[in-house]
Amino acid sequence: MGSGAILPGISGGVLCVLFGLYAPMMEFFAHPFRNFRRLFPQLFPAGVGWALGFLLFAKLLTLLFSADANVATWLFIGLIAGSFPGLCRQAGRRGRSPAGYTALAVSFAGLLTLFLVLRHGSGVQIAPTPWWFGFCGVLWGLSLVLPGVSASSTLLFLGLFEPMTAGIAALRPLVIVPIFLGAGLTVVLMARFISWIFRRFYCAAYHAILGFVLASTVVIVPVSYGGPAEALLCLLCAAAGFAAAWWLSRWESPHGNA
Repeated sequence: MGSGAILPGISGGVLCVLFGLYAPMMEFFAHPFRNFRRLFPQLFPAGVGWALGFLLFAKLLTLLFSADANVATWLFIGLIAGSFPGLCRQAGRRGRSPAGYTALAVSFAGLLTLFLVLRHGSGVQIAPTPWWFGFCGVLWGLSLVLPGVSASSTLLFLGLFEPMTAGIAALRPLVIVPIFLGAGLTVVLMARFISWIFRRFYCAAYHAILGFVLASTVVIVPVSYGGPAEALLCLLCAAAGFAAAWWLSRWESPHGNA
């Protein structure tokens, strides 16, 4: 789950579903005091593994981006594309409806518009500061409670992904502490509400996630390359990412749900 949290295209929440940890995690964070004795022994080892995977993959991604950012980005686009069919199946498990397709279109258009405003005219100064790293943590908390959402894709667009992974790899407290505080508070505060949303509006909620995934992917596609060799390498990495994500999605139980 730690690797899923930090790898664009692989949702930590989806991995929680695949490994059967999503339901107990949401139950624990919705009522932590009531469920502490029963669920903490089950979730604590997963939390340790999450932290280790998070730190390990941060180091690997720092090396990958320093070598070639375009190649790294296309690898992640391939991961997103490979996971998308599984997300579509998950969204349709309880049927499809006009409300679901409307939610997909609205979420895609809304998030894409927000990204374009941030890029071209918001005046908002996005910089690698502790406050913005706390925002990174909020996005990661949402990616845990919303299966299918990958925070890293959004952070790539905002220009926070590379300084964040470099700070995590170097174990800088001013990077790590705000991230974990933001993620922890988001999960605790949102767990009960998100559980209710999925129980009441499953189709619309999951199709909205599909729209978010599509919009956050479109905006990170590189537009300039160093030559044909780099473009070919990008294509190969995208294919490898697609194959890896598609293979991982085959682990999903046909009866699992969010």
